Amino acid sequence: MFRALRNARKRLGFTLIELLVVIAIIAVLIGLLLPAVQKVRAAAAKAQCQNNLKQVGLAIHNYAGANQDFLPPIMDYQPNYPNYSWMPFWFSLLPGVEQEGIMRKASNSGAGWGNGVHNSVVKTYMCPADPTMNAGLVTAGAGGWAGTSYAPNYYIFGIAGITRNGQYCTGSPWGIGNIPDGTSQTVAVVERYASFNVYGWSNAAYYPMASNWGWNSQGSAYGPWGLYLPQIQAKTTGSNWPYGDYHPYMPNSAHPGALQLLMMDGSVKGVTGNCSQASWNAACQGNDGAVVGLDF
Repeated sequence: MFRALRNARKRLGFTLIELLVVIAIIAVLIGLLLPAVQKVRAAAAKAQCQNNLKQVGLAIHNYAGANQDFLPPIMDYQPNYPNYSWMPFWFSLLPGVEQEGIMRKASNSGAGWGNGVHNSVVKTYMCPADPTMNAGLVTAGAGGWAGTSYAPNYYIFGIAGITRNGQYCTGSPWGIGNIPDGTSQTVAVVERYASFNVYGWSNAAYYPMASNWGWNSQGSAYGPWGLYLPQIQAKTTGSNWPYGDYHPYMPNSAHPGALQLLMMDGSVKGVTGNCSQASWNAACQGNDGAVVGLDF
């Protein structure tokens, strides 16, 4: 009887083999769970990105509603505001994304990036999947300026030279209601990484673009350098394109499968790597009369 009790007590502990089996089972479970967790995180980042773009779409339509159907220019001049004067695209949209406090901060500075607005981060302007920002600030070009993961389509918001309050600016020849190819067929905003450290470029939200400054490598716009196709799940490794995948001429997205776009009607859609150059051109140019293909 005593011998049986001693044997039972001995069996209360794990043997080395049993411990190794348990560890192996845990490792297998972790291996199975990690991809699922990564997919959930990617899906959440994509959903947040889509929501950001929808808010930007509402801001564009609200701006047009308050400005006689006029679209927000890539570079505007409005001295009748509290002396903001020069107003980049993303600055003009601040009231529409509930950030009018940041706009008021620039009062009497003469520019939408004045009085410290240049480094005022707006969460709506940031895609959570964008790997190129540091706490919302760009790290290349205009380093330390607030960045954005999105860029307005030059062929809609910047293709025309317009005069605003006596100053030459860069804006749109159309209003929200008379884009020749229709709002549902025309791209408004694309995803674009905030920083391009290899090239010294940035996608700074408030940096002056076009107008008296000319097109530059520090501010936010897609298209002045050509209608380059999007880069989906673009890598930021390597020393130069195509070895380092991301390039400032192109829309870039870290989302797997599709790059997110805001259309001029306020809808958000994903475009895959199967999109042809012809369909992309037709969607980005608001008055070419071309039909957007089914691959878009």
